[in-house]
Amino acid sequence: MILKTLFGGILFSIFSIFQTSAQSYDIVIYGGTSAGVAAAIQASRMNKSVLLIEPSYRLGGLTTGGLGATDIGNKQAIGGIAREFYQQIKEYYAQDENWKWEKREEYMTGRQARNKEGEDAMWTFEPSAALQVYLQMLAKEKVEILFGERLLRSSAGVKKSDGVIQAITMESGKTFSGRMFMDATYEGDLLATAGVSYTVGREGNEQYKESLNGVQANFYSPTLGDKVSHNAINHNFVARVDPYVEKGNPESGLLPNISHQGPGIDGEGDNKVQAYCFRMCLTDHPENRIPFHKPEGYDEKNYELLIRNYEAGEKTLPWINSAMPNRKTDTNNRLGFSTDFIGQNYDYPEASYEEREKIVEAHRNYQQGLMWTLAYHPRMPQWVRDVYSKWGMSKDEFERGDGWQNQLYIREARRMISDLVMTQYHCEGLEKVDDGIGLAAYGMDSHHIQRYVDANGYVQNEGNVEARVEGPYPISYRAIIPKKSEAKNLLVPVCVSASHIAFGSIRMEPVFMVLGQSAAIAASLSIDEEIAVQDLSYEKLKSVLLTNKQRLE
Repeated sequence: MILKTLFGGILFSIFSIFQTSAQSYDIVIYGGTSAGVAAAIQASRMNKSVLLIEPSYRLGGLTTGGLGATDIGNKQAIGGIAREFYQQIKEYYAQDENWKWEKREEYMTGRQARNKEGEDAMWTFEPSAALQVYLQMLAKEKVEILFGERLLRSSAGVKKSDGVIQAITMESGKTFSGRMFMDATYEGDLLATAGVSYTVGREGNEQYKESLNGVQANFYSPTLGDKVSHNAINHNFVARVDPYVEKGNPESGLLPNISHQGPGIDGEGDNKVQAYCFRMCLTDHPENRIPFHKPEGYDEKNYELLIRNYEAGEKTLPWINSAMPNRKTDTNNRLGFSTDFIGQNYDYPEASYEEREKIVEAHRNYQQGLMWTLAYHPRMPQWVRDVYSKWGMSKDEFERGDGWQNQLYIREARRMISDLVMTQYHCEGLEKVDDGIGLAAYGMDSHHIQRYVDANGYVQNEGNVEARVEGPYPISYRAIIPKKSEAKNLLVPVCVSASHIAFGSIRMEPVFMVLGQSAAIAASLSIDEEIAVQDLSYEKLKSVLLTNKQRLE
């Protein structure tokens, strides 16, 4: 039974599932992220019955949630269904009716830099365009989609026997059995509930003999040459920004969201998580703009560091405002005080659903207040206010109606620990796996993780790393499958087995699509042979990956 419901102008085809006992599928995918969508499409193409469960009411994760400026590193590394998606984005924008707020030539010749003449794909897009393309791709397949169902995160949520997951149960009581399961969430809820090993936070450098992991306030790296690398200088405050409620008076206490502890010892690990934010879809078109508003409970103290940063000499705008079609943007964090809500997400990976909702809302409230401060606060420099007051949220993008999405940018949460852990060495090409299922090519990247007071009594951020990779490198099949002793029929294409810094390179939306497709191929082949995913012949897998246009070299 297909029910059609209209949300924000986008037509969703929802396969409504009513049952009291478990329904059975070849492949059950939990998480309708970009990886989950790609996996569902591939599973259908391999004639497998597939159920795609999305806990929210919108498919696509970050790809349809504001991240329209595709981070790639090397476009030639992207093949298969991921490339199909970007090719169909190009086809979407080739149609005149999809240019409402500006003309195509105005954007392509003057407002963007990521798309080159003659390319077969387009790499920038509105959230609504990405959603429409995904729905068009899914409409051609036999995929059952279930919205608004969250996994029961207790021992009753996963039924497992001898390492084989037999069924999963939702909070609603609905139960789904399958021959293969896939965790395509950003959080890794299914893998954790299934008892699969994972980690949260940063490993110390000593654990995998890396140089870019752990605390990154100041360190020496032989791989970068005979010099000292000061990673945390990027996206930090200008010199001498006072952290105290009353300037110069430690007795007055610290301003909000500054740690009372120091950053820790360089290279040591912790359980802290790099900052999250919303990737805002802004517009400066008067007919489509929702002006920034002061949120309920606004407190100027939360933005005092922003104001003091400008008083201390900041000369740059705190955003990366990448141009998207139709006079919109993908707006991301930049500088020392920006959209990243540093230090306020440590509990998110393990938090309950209700606690996560509070964390998401706190991030939204913070970011709403930030944008209002930049646009209208009288203590902000006039030249800053002049820029930001021309922008606002887009009326025609998200279901909430206020221009804000529900999808928070979960840059990192849980990471599986399997028989192989991708590390800095793989990213730098110093080690190469022999069972690649896709390529990553973006630099090793971590946003800031904590805000503290340095030895001189001034505020600093810590955790930022931006380190290049030599070129595209393969991601191991073993990085997306658990240890055989833990789960024989589970694949994990998002929360992959990687160190914090290696995940910082892998964690890009097109790579998640690639890994989702490859995971579905591996799942389908394992079903056909009636074997555990760990027992699948790589040579057989590789052959089918190449047939499906994945790029492995």
